[in-house]
Amino acid sequence: MAAPGGGGAGFSDLGDIFETIFGQAFGGGGGRQQPRRGADLRYDLEIGLEDAFHGKQAEIEIEVSSACDPCGGSGSEPGTGTRRCNLCGGHGHVRAQQGFFMVERTCPTCHGRGEVIEKPCRSCRGEGRVDKAQTLEVNIPPGVDTGTRIRLAGKGEAGPFGAPAGDLYIFIHLKRHRVFEREGTDLITRVPITFTTAALGGSIEIPGLDNTTIAIDIPAGIQSGKQLRKRGVGMPVLQGRGRGDLVVEIMVETPTKLSARQKELLRELQETETGDETPQSKGFFDRIKEAFGG
Repeated sequence: MAAPGGGGAGFSDLGDIFETIFGQAFGGGGGRQQPRRGADLRYDLEIGLEDAFHGKQAEIEIEVSSACDPCGGSGSEPGTGTRRCNLCGGHGHVRAQQGFFMVERTCPTCHGRGEVIEKPCRSCRGEGRVDKAQTLEVNIPPGVDTGTRIRLAGKGEAGPFGAPAGDLYIFIHLKRHRVFEREGTDLITRVPITFTTAALGGSIEIPGLDNTTIAIDIPAGIQSGKQLRKRGVGMPVLQGRGRGDLVVEIMVETPTKLSARQKELLRELQETETGDETPQSKGFFDRIKEAFGG
């Protein structure tokens, strides 16, 4: 405690110091709070792989909190307005002394606005916003994938009392395709071929998502699981140029129904086999002989 006549700080001076420090921390005297922006919203949209390839204009229907038409989002009955809050005197904040500390809080009457509505709008009950069903156009660019996010600015929830609306985010989900799987910009498909085609070679045709026919050459002696790549005929690059690849995984199919003549021809083939025609099989059985002593 300061000596009589001295220049030390008393309790009232400490209160002024705390008020100066913490008053600045809480906003320097309590300015009005700006109306908070409306919340962002999410909408999940499922589309087909063809739509992701070509892109499309989609329509979505969503119920969202929007500005009230009769009051224009103000929350006041048309023809009326607002008045200064009596509790905070229009500052939007109130202060209370707690020991040495001056604590500032948002005004519980006006919720930080500094003013109160004289007569609430009957349509929105003073909220300034109501739930409405809306139909929105969404531009889906070519190349989108599951997880792609499209932002519609200002189409989210309306802010209270005329504050700006939030944004609406469209999250894309791709339906499973009957022919193709997708990995990035590549398309993958599994194609069964006959064992004669696998042995002799040939070609197959696959319809593309761009309504063209893609020819795939099959080299002679191809094995199951071999992947053939056709470059530049996959999915478009999102917001870019070019396309990914088409990957064709070969599955050699063993026939389950044979005519007598076909069986006869296969037996003739079997009789002429030396083992050199199937090097993987020959190598496997050679390793068995070595491992088990012949």
